[in-house]
Amino acid sequence: MESRLWRALLKSGGSFAMSQHTGFAGAAALLSLCLLNPAAKAAEAPSDIPSPHTNDALLEAIVQPDIERRELEEAKVDTENFEFGLFGGVQSFEDFGSNDVYGLRLAFHITEDWFLETSYGISSLQLTSYERLTNFTPLLTDKDRELQYYNLNLGFNLMPGEIYLFKWAFNSAFYVTGGAGNSLFADSEYFTYNFGAGLRVFMTDWLTLRWDMRNHLLTHALFGDDREIQNLEASLGVSVFF
Repeated sequence: MESRLWRALLKSGGSFAMSQHTGFAGAAALLSLCLLNPAAKAAEAPSDIPSPHTNDALLEAIVQPDIERRELEEAKVDTENFEFGLFGGVQSFEDFGSNDVYGLRLAFHITEDWFLETSYGISSLQLTSYERLTNFTPLLTDKDRELQYYNLNLGFNLMPGEIYLFKWAFNSAFYVTGGAGNSLFADSEYFTYNFGAGLRVFMTDWLTLRWDMRNHLLTHALFGDDREIQNLEASLGVSVFF
């Protein structure tokens, strides 16, 4: 292609020298060849511009991410909404000392935050300070000292979170609760309010450990006049979801 262009150029130059009438035609031909020669070379030259597909292939060849994905497993509470548990602790019954208390609880979790819970507990009351000091006939018989109580509470999970123990993490929930029921002792039944708080730790998705603090308020007239007393209770328990 290039040799043909040069031959045409030489012919045009010779014609220009031989005749003045053809001089303008030779000059025009020379100018056209000079303009066409780079275009012809550009047409013959191979394209060095890579295509978008070539760029993607080059990037994939250069960038090879080496990321190891970790598989995380988090304990989740079962879809069952019932919780049954046993507990044991100490109840400080006003005028009757600190006594062991045992019982059970059954809860229904209405939502993720709210739950209803019923409790039943038993204890055995000690001698009063008056009985110990005077050595008189006991005010109550052994049977009358047997304490039983039951109540129905409404609870709210106030601060759900996690508790870390070494390399393990356990889901937890701090809750508040309050309700009412009855206390039975001294051959009588007394209406009782109660309120308190607790901590629930999920060891697995169905097994929990619990710590509870409750205050039981009631009014009795064992010593003549009506007297309102507060009985603090602290307990540890275990419960299962089903």
